[in-house]
Amino acid sequence: MKRIKIRNIVGLVLLSFLLTASFSKSFQQYLNIPNEVRLFQNDETTIQNIPATSEIVQNKNKTSISLHEIVDKGNLEIKGVVAGKESVTVTTGGFPVKKMDVNVLPNFRVKLGGQSVGVKLNTYGVLVVGHHLVHTSQGDQSPGESAGIEVGDVITEINGKKIKQMTDLAPHIEKAGKTGKELSMTVLRENKQIEKTLKPVKDSNEKSFRIGLYIRDSAAGVGTLTFYDPKSKKYGALGHVISDMDTKKPIVVNNGQILSSSVSSIEKSSNGHPGEKVAQFTNEKPLGSISKNSPFGIFGKLNYSVNNEINDDLVPVALPEEVEEGPAQIYTVLEGDKVEAFEIEIVSSVKQKFPATKGMVIKIKDPRLLNKTGGIVQGMSGSPIIQNGKLVGAVTHVFVNDSTSGYGVHIEWMLKEAGINIYNRDAKDSKRMAS
Repeated sequence: MKRIKIRNIVGLVLLSFLLTASFSKSFQQYLNIPNEVRLFQNDETTIQNIPATSEIVQNKNKTSISLHEIVDKGNLEIKGVVAGKESVTVTTGGFPVKKMDVNVLPNFRVKLGGQSVGVKLNTYGVLVVGHHLVHTSQGDQSPGESAGIEVGDVITEINGKKIKQMTDLAPHIEKAGKTGKELSMTVLRENKQIEKTLKPVKDSNEKSFRIGLYIRDSAAGVGTLTFYDPKSKKYGALGHVISDMDTKKPIVVNNGQILSSSVSSIEKSSNGHPGEKVAQFTNEKPLGSISKNSPFGIFGKLNYSVNNEINDDLVPVALPEEVEEGPAQIYTVLEGDKVEAFEIEIVSSVKQKFPATKGMVIKIKDPRLLNKTGGIVQGMSGSPIIQNGKLVGAVTHVFVNDSTSGYGVHIEWMLKEAGINIYNRDAKDSKRMAS
């Protein structure tokens, strides 16, 4: 019994000690020390409020980073020296209490966009955007709807033959109608292939065969170029996915092009009514190809280098954790093809560790931009956001009930979608950029 009592007393004492320690200022400071720190070569970051009694131990080869401890302020400055990984251990009384992994990334720079671009997308197969009734001698029918083909489905094959555009369907429909045979269709639905069969019917008015489906094989619009990497020729634009206006579903891209465009007028935004840029394609010669349409924008390769005539230098990119609340700029076009810089405020920024589209909330502050557009308008999507000399992201969406504000996406996720690896550039690039 005595042993049990002693054990309980010791347990209560230890529990009281742990509870007291957990609420102590030093313990809370240790908890706030990050587990991981990322920064680019030659950049610095400060870890604040490290307990003054702590000691800093740098592990591994001690080549990637340099440390400068400001003991009296309880801050630790970390500078990236050479690309690589290090670890830093915070100790107190010789005992390790916290470990930080420090990842120094090679410097990476891109050319800023801001140019208005025309977008032409060709779908993978043909997209079903609606059903319609065919007037026949047996009554009104829609063979496509009866066969279970849904709005948003993409027809990719008929009778084993690839379907790439709307004109590919007509010969199959006419032949099946005349022979009385059913069509065997392969459709893509939510990234799954589904087999369907239907029999065309004869339109009693037009005397031709129909399947009762509205279809489309292309889409066009206007957006803004965000960045361009001269080395790989890869680019990113828009900052959000292009969806079909009828089905509201993302367009599955077979191929596409971006072209130069000129803004002729702007319909102003107002609360509850997003405005838009009205622009025309100015050159039939494509600026580049489109290979991907993702939640983070459209991506591909440019055929030749482009300049925005504001800042044609290569500029560094920022990680999500570097973005601060406060002043910033966007580059966009209000008239013709002239790229201009406008003042905005980054109202909030999420230090995202995983890709997500709504990384920032921004607010337009520039009086001239507000007067001309009312805030954020369609066609402004993709406008690069610059803060402290770095490309931090792109404009994506306007708030329906506040046209002066909207969302931005962090540039890290756009670079990743473009197939650009900022985490592991080759050694030659790393040394050249460090010099």
